[in-house]
Amino acid sequence: MRFIPLIAARPEVQMAIDEAIMRARIEGRVPDTVRLYVFRPSSITIGRFQSVRHDVNLEKCRELGIPVVRRITGGGSVFHDEFGEITYSVVAGEDIHPMLKNVESSYRYLAGPLVDALKELGLEAGFSGLNDIVANGKKISGSAQTRRKGVILQHGTFMYSTRLDVLVSVLRASKVKLKDKGVKSIWERVTTVEREGIKLSRDEAYELLMRKFFEAFPLEEGKLTDYELELAERLVEERYGNDEWNYAR
Repeated sequence: MRFIPLIAARPEVQMAIDEAIMRARIEGRVPDTVRLYVFRPSSITIGRFQSVRHDVNLEKCRELGIPVVRRITGGGSVFHDEFGEITYSVVAGEDIHPMLKNVESSYRYLAGPLVDALKELGLEAGFSGLNDIVANGKKISGSAQTRRKGVILQHGTFMYSTRLDVLVSVLRASKVKLKDKGVKSIWERVTTVEREGIKLSRDEAYELLMRKFFEAFPLEEGKLTDYELELAERLVEERYGNDEWNYAR
């Protein structure tokens, strides 16, 4: 498997790279791939079928200069803090491990290194529901997934120091969803590594996550191919940098 070192870029670029890797993997041009990246500037991504206006405070986003981009994966709205969150991404064939055939077990297999990282920090961490990771009972990571022609794209968050005050101001949490989780506000439901009493720099969080992914999978460091970079550039123009895509719902 290939590991792509940290890339910091705008959300439309990051989402385009993820899809470009997936397409290249489907075509047999590249191996299964893991990468870690940072959204710069801080951004929001929304699920493939989500309503932007219902779930995102667009006025506050404009005020703070936070762009909004739609993913090709499902799930809800996510605030990616440039200063406190690292995103992981895995593109892999369903046939590389039996756990990938089942949706729930595949989330746990591919996001397992995040749980291992949290446990190494001394936090009581584990999976909750389909695609969340909790630390000391609160959500600290969420993942989303899509599958095409036997290939999985899964990506998700690792909130080591996310500014939760900003998160609360730009995301509109459904009262029904909060009630289902047994809480009254996002503050009660979400946490970060720092909020649990452990302060990490970005470099420390990155090195920890990278080490855990290398321990879990047979990774070798590599780089994006020219084909992937060219395809990502086209996808930015045709899709992720396009309001028609991002605000379709």
